[in-house]
Amino acid sequence: MAFDSLSEKLQNVFKNLRSKGRLTEDDVKTALKEVKMALLEADVNFRVVKKFVKDVQERAIGQDVMSGLNPARKRTDCHYDGRSAGCR
Repeated sequence: MAFDSLSEKLQNVFKNLRSKGRLTEDDVKTALKEVKMALLEADVNFRVVKKFVKDVQERAIGQDVMSGLNPARKRTDCHYDGRSAGCR
């Protein structure tokens, strides 16, 4: 049940990013604020959320959307790469 709610909230964040061609700092901050709240509501540890948000924000601001990918997909890539090499 908690995962359904988290999934729905994250999908809404990505849906809002789909129309963007380039992620601005405001886009990133707005999206990450929503992601942060969704993770905290899902009882993810505050320190983990804080580090995750900081890492993604540093990597995502100003990134061009890769050919064939929309910004929502780019954000997903940043999330998965956050555990390894970073946004590409």
